[in-house]
Amino acid sequence: MNRHSAWLAFVVLAIVLLALPFFTDELFGRGWVRIMNFALLYIMLALGLNIVVGYAGLLDLGYIAFFAVGAYCYALLSSPQLGLHLPFWIVLPLGALLACIFGVLLGAPTLRLRGDYLAIVTLGFGEIIRIFLNNLNAPINITNGPQGISMIDPIRFGEFSLGNTHELFGLTFPSVHLHYYLFLFFTLLVIFISLRLEDSRIGRAWMAIREDEVAAEAMGINTRNIKLLAFAMGATFGGLAGGLFAGFQGFVSPESFGLTESITVLCMVVLGGMGNISGVLLGGILLVVLPEALRHGSGPAQQLLFGKTLIDPESLRMLLFGLALIMVMLWRPAGLWPSNQRRRELVAENDAAQL
Repeated sequence: MNRHSAWLAFVVLAIVLLALPFFTDELFGRGWVRIMNFALLYIMLALGLNIVVGYAGLLDLGYIAFFAVGAYCYALLSSPQLGLHLPFWIVLPLGALLACIFGVLLGAPTLRLRGDYLAIVTLGFGEIIRIFLNNLNAPINITNGPQGISMIDPIRFGEFSLGNTHELFGLTFPSVHLHYYLFLFFTLLVIFISLRLEDSRIGRAWMAIREDEVAAEAMGINTRNIKLLAFAMGATFGGLAGGLFAGFQGFVSPESFGLTESITVLCMVVLGGMGNISGVLLGGILLVVLPEALRHGSGPAQQLLFGKTLIDPESLRMLLFGLALIMVMLWRPAGLWPSNQRRRELVAENDAAQL
């Protein structure tokens, strides 16, 4: 593709992304624009976890804890809970920084752990954060316990609040559309940083550790610092997504940060293709859109085929979702869109196993 074609493709893609909420709103309803916003948040989370799992090969089952740290940081500093109401441009970086510190705190004691043992420790970390938030309402009420924190300030730039509908350039922009554009900006920023990291010395060091940590250390890579950096970078993206989530929802509670959410984000990375940014984007979109499509489509499909609803659409949705995941893992074990390097590694492993 020459430079002219590349620029043309870029302009077309930009126009499609900018017009997408209007077309979606018109064709499917505003609820699907909201689903698109959640898809962008999940993509940010998946790209953060991709650094830890996909690049560095560190299995993290408690990643959603960093999402919770960013969300609660935003909620506490921008709500009546502590009465601070700090501006968005201070709270969001602060939440990302706090999540980054928590990432280092998690990474430091687990540097010598690998595989299943690392997964168990990170799983425990994620549950500790959730239980901690659930019980931090006594003797001093900080997080409001299981009731969560409500009345969180909407995202605001000066007098321009994303919680209201605005008229711009003769067009009406509802709140959910404005959040879409903000989330799209941060998603593109995270993609840009991930791309730059992938081709950097740090990115190659992460992949060397993933392939063989002992060999990487023998080649002069400081595995301790590089692994800590992977935890810190991944956690920063998680904290960023958490702050945006809190400002968008206006409410957070510990129930939003359970093990299921961690597994869902991990599935996005594994299903799409570990270590490949395009694959992670695909996995994130599929795992948000597919369950919602099944939720809305399974009921009418049963009515059309059998004349009545035999299985509750919610239960059937999860059944079909699980079946689709199993089929993908059987026929595409490297993910739907794996990186070339990862595909070669799997072929080499299979050849070695056959020998």
